[in-house]
Amino acid sequence: MALRTAKEYAEGLRDGRRVHFRGERVPDVTEHPVIGVAVRHAATDFEMAEDPRYRELAVVAGEHGEFSRYFEEPRTGADLRRRSELIAEATARGRTLVPLVKEIGTDALFALLRVAPQVDAAHGTTYTGRVRAFLDRCRDGDLTMSVAQTDVKGDRMLGPSAQPDPDAYLHVVERRPDGIVVRGAKVHTSCTPNVDELIVLPTRAMGPADTDYAVSFAVPIDTPGLVLVASPYGGVGAETFDAPISSRHKMMETVTIFEDVFVPNERVFLAGEAEFSGPLALAFVEYHRFTAVSYKLPLVDALIGAAALLADINGIRKAGHVRDKLVRLISYAETLRALVEAAADRAVMDECGLAVPDPLTTNIAKSHFAHGYHDAVQDVQDMAGALLVTAPSAADFRSSETGDLLRRYLSGRAGHDGEERVRVMNMVSDLTTGDFGGYHAVLAIHAEGSLEAEKLMIARSYRAERAVSYARELAGIAP
Repeated sequence: MALRTAKEYAEGLRDGRRVHFRGERVPDVTEHPVIGVAVRHAATDFEMAEDPRYRELAVVAGEHGEFSRYFEEPRTGADLRRRSELIAEATARGRTLVPLVKEIGTDALFALLRVAPQVDAAHGTTYTGRVRAFLDRCRDGDLTMSVAQTDVKGDRMLGPSAQPDPDAYLHVVERRPDGIVVRGAKVHTSCTPNVDELIVLPTRAMGPADTDYAVSFAVPIDTPGLVLVASPYGGVGAETFDAPISSRHKMMETVTIFEDVFVPNERVFLAGEAEFSGPLALAFVEYHRFTAVSYKLPLVDALIGAAALLADINGIRKAGHVRDKLVRLISYAETLRALVEAAADRAVMDECGLAVPDPLTTNIAKSHFAHGYHDAVQDVQDMAGALLVTAPSAADFRSSETGDLLRRYLSGRAGHDGEERVRVMNMVSDLTTGDFGGYHAVLAIHAEGSLEAEKLMIARSYRAERAVSYARELAGIAP
């Protein structure tokens, strides 16, 4: 099958999937006033493949024809760089919001390709062939995917099998000759209402008592028993004037419930091999955090551009404190970009031949972004002023009674009338103060792993032997 168009992608979502939004069943996600925006946003990945400006970046040619670059298995650091460039460009086209309908799914597939051979070698299973067949199907069908990893967890101090409610972690409740039946729920499953397939991964390391919870598989979104309860957070803005980004760009998040969902054997990638739950979860994170820092690049660039534009409109570009803020923002953004590039250039080659972004550099990049994001937003808001939350509406500028008055009295430096100034303010407000800005702020801390998770990975990934050996040498202590 050839690459799909944006229209074909949307048509594939009309399949009777069970999606609920604000207490009501959604009959057609493509026509829903909120989820439909997410569908059109995600279509960016398909539009880029059709656009001559981006086609070389978005599409590769293989022995079976052309396919989306997201499905290209990275074999070198250069491959990872191109993947990062594609993710960043798609996010820039999405006005700081990543489409994520192919990015995250292929992160999971690459992780499965790395771990499945290890499971097969230890247990005599045939997971590698299943993963390969599913990847080929998604690549050749140009399918979209989401990933369900984070369990609802219940009591965080207890492991999966020790929970008072056995459904606090997704688990196998029945094993049949032709497949498994699973029950439980996952949270934070991005884009799930508007993708074709859902890939499930374990959320943590597990022990021998947790075999029923050590499970990975893939199911179509219209699978019986799969229920998606969509979050209303970040509702779409009513007017592009007031919400120039979030009125046209949206990502859905769901609580994803499995009500005794049957998974056929050919779609099962882990089913009881508990000692591989942790390695699989980690392998996914090693790719997905690289995806994360790649899609943060347009966001930090937007903060710099917004700050510089606001400083110009407000007539404060030459102020010393403004220069200092701009330098901080530039240093923040360019350090992140350098770390992303270094993570690709320092790629680690896996035993199966896949290039893995350097975990140490990737996690330093993620930590750098997360710890600096709120300070960066503060600098931008400081240069903007309180009009971020007190500006009048589009209707006021359209009014024959108030429009001209507002254009005059809210004007900034010469050449910038009040409407233009408020448009910039609204863009920055959308990006930093409202629901969309809050979404970005929470993602900075929690998406792709918490601050503590990044610290653990940095400590785990750093090899201190060389530094310790040098310190011993300086101290005159024999090795």
